Amino acid sequence: MVFFMFGKRFPCINLTGSRRIAMPSAAFRRVRGILWAMAMALILSFFHGVPVMANVAVSSPSVILIESSTGEVIYEINSTERRSPASITKIMTLLLTFEAIESGKVSLTDQVVTSEHASSMGGSQVYLAQGEVQTLDTMIKCIAVSSGNDASVAVAEHIAGSEEAFVALMNEKAQKLGMADTHFEDCCGLSDSDNHYTSARDVAVMSRELTVNHPEVFNYTKIWMEDITHETRQGTSSFTLSSTNKLLKQYQWATGLKTGSTSKAKYCFSATASKDGIDLIAVVMGAPDYKTRFGDAQALLTYGFNVCNIYIDENQDALAPLPVEGGTAEEAAIEYQGEFRYLDIAGNDLSAVEKVMELPETVQAPVEKGAEAGRARYLLNGTEIGSVPLVYAEDVEKARYTDYLRKVVEGFFL
Repeated sequence: MVFFMFGKRFPCINLTGSRRIAMPSAAFRRVRGILWAMAMALILSFFHGVPVMANVAVSSPSVILIESSTGEVIYEINSTERRSPASITKIMTLLLTFEAIESGKVSLTDQVVTSEHASSMGGSQVYLAQGEVQTLDTMIKCIAVSSGNDASVAVAEHIAGSEEAFVALMNEKAQKLGMADTHFEDCCGLSDSDNHYTSARDVAVMSRELTVNHPEVFNYTKIWMEDITHETRQGTSSFTLSSTNKLLKQYQWATGLKTGSTSKAKYCFSATASKDGIDLIAVVMGAPDYKTRFGDAQALLTYGFNVCNIYIDENQDALAPLPVEGGTAEEAAIEYQGEFRYLDIAGNDLSAVEKVMELPETVQAPVEKGAEAGRARYLLNGTEIGSVPLVYAEDVEKARYTDYLRKVVEGFFL
């Protein structure tokens, strides 16, 4: 095995010594991936500040690793390749569900009725009977924990009136998010249609949209096991939801998100994990078996946590107002448009980041609230790594003759 640095090939250190250790191939690949990520972190510590082209040991044909808060890609292989997604389709179903809750269209206490169509779903299911009623909160658990196809369709019908109408909303949302390699045919991923596809990169996009804007989803995806109650004409029975995400028990920083598998899609996974203030999303598609799926995801996440360092400026400091000429007010308040985040994977010393404020000495009225007044630029070792707009926090209208007259009168009586 080799790694690349400065365009040259270097032999990989034999981490196991001269003896060969016999173990099943899938387990070996998983251990090898973790050890490789640790080796890369060690190499980075020696070559501080120098970017390294990593070679994470994964077997899946299409993968991507991103940092969640910035959306920056850390590692990828064939990430735009269109593939069948299986049940990670449900990430979009969950995203639209939480958006509907946020907008007030539905609520967690809504009573969701299971239709004949929903109850007829095959594959992974929670065995909802036709006419059975569950709260939306319970239905979300059925989707996020046990990957219930029946629950997914029931929720889709509750929100949009029909699965077809809901799928139209899914494709519309995908388009808005720039998911150019995605098209949905159903809301649960059962479809084997060639027209139902996505890519690892697009899965990362919708996973980020869901987890960043609706972090409450983790209240569901972190559940390992939980009982629900079926109440039907046949009586009452208990059913145990069991998570399909085995990484929850294998990897201490795992937080979600969604697994999927069919004979066509093989084994897929969008894995989320959080450690020391860093949130990562690793997407694996087309893995040959479930062990490889989880092993590849863990190798990617471990590598990411070893190389990632984030600089965060929350920009809470107060800014001095700008003098305004020819306005109804003599100055205008300004503020940061938001916080600044920078992801570093090269081992740079982020304590060396400098912030430079670029603002005019004075501005001419009128001034519009929200308009850009200047920028806060961030430099690392003399190179700009990003910036945040500085915007006006209030309107200042252009002064008219009557405004000047009023100032004269007020000044006369003071």
